Amino acid sequence: MGKVIWSPSALHDVDAIAEYIAHDSVDQAAFLVVRLFEVTDRLQLFPKYGRIIPEINDDLCREIFCGDYRIMYRLQDADVWITGIIHGARNWSPKNH
Repeated sequence: MGKVIWSPSALHDVDAIAEYIAHDSVDQAAFLVVRLFEVTDRLQLFPKYGRIIPEINDDLCREIFCGDYRIMYRLQDADVWITGIIHGARNWSPKNH
């Protein structure tokens, strides 16, 4: 069983999302941050739980969802690297990230 490892850019995404939501509700921002970490903790036991990221189409690049947010991750050996979090309505491509 591997570890769930957060990249610095993914942690920055969490901070930016929380800061944005906190303008309306500090409680909702805190709740979302907790949920993001809870959802990703499950990947330690089930690393292939998420779907393949359609824009990348690589079995090692996957995503899960938490509310409106896409949590993108990469499988590397036994570990899960959280690589980024974006809002699902955002137009995203690997070239932009």
